[in-house]
Amino acid sequence: MYHAHIAARPELVGRRSLFVDLPGHGISDRPADFGYTLEDHAEALAAVLDEARVAGAEIIAHSMGGSVAVALAYRRPELVSRLVLTEANLDPHPPATAGSSGIASYEERDFVENGGHARVLEKAGPTWAATMRLADPRALHRSAVGLIRGIRPTMRRMLEELTIDRVYLQGASSGDLAGREVLEASGVTVMTVPDAGHNIMFDNADAFVAAVSGRP
Repeated sequence: MYHAHIAARPELVGRRSLFVDLPGHGISDRPADFGYTLEDHAEALAAVLDEARVAGAEIIAHSMGGSVAVALAYRRPELVSRLVLTEANLDPHPPATAGSSGIASYEERDFVENGGHARVLEKAGPTWAATMRLADPRALHRSAVGLIRGIRPTMRRMLEELTIDRVYLQGASSGDLAGREVLEASGVTVMTVPDAGHNIMFDNADAFVAAVSGRP
């Protein structure tokens, strides 16, 4: 629940907040017969919003969750009124340094049963490993493979074509955002957040809250 401390901030008092762990992650169910593709995750998120009778939601999403949020907004536009994306994956086949690429380099059985999961956790370091342990290994692998495969249209193209309010946060420590000018030309507000890397909601919570509240 990366955003719980953000929702508790006084700047956001009065808003209803729903915290959603995607299937296979956090405290959500871990169905072995679930595909864990971006499309599958988007459908699962839509089902949660439908069950909660929510429409026109502001979706705040991080990393792969941002990809899922873009797919949701594109496929079920009535459910989403605004996107705030923190370093969302916009392109298939991310760099080899990305965690998803390392996970997807294994065959599923090797990752789940033959030590791949443990090797990835060791390489990730204690901070990321603590987060990754909250996900089912099979879900982690299939989600990574789905992220590498991407979706059609691409997440980037979908984000460019959406007409709702869209904010994309890029940590200054993460370097320049590829294709920033095109995103901005399509109406996406791109913000480089100082003193922050991939986990902006922890590295610079004040800037993150300002973006979520719409009062930067």
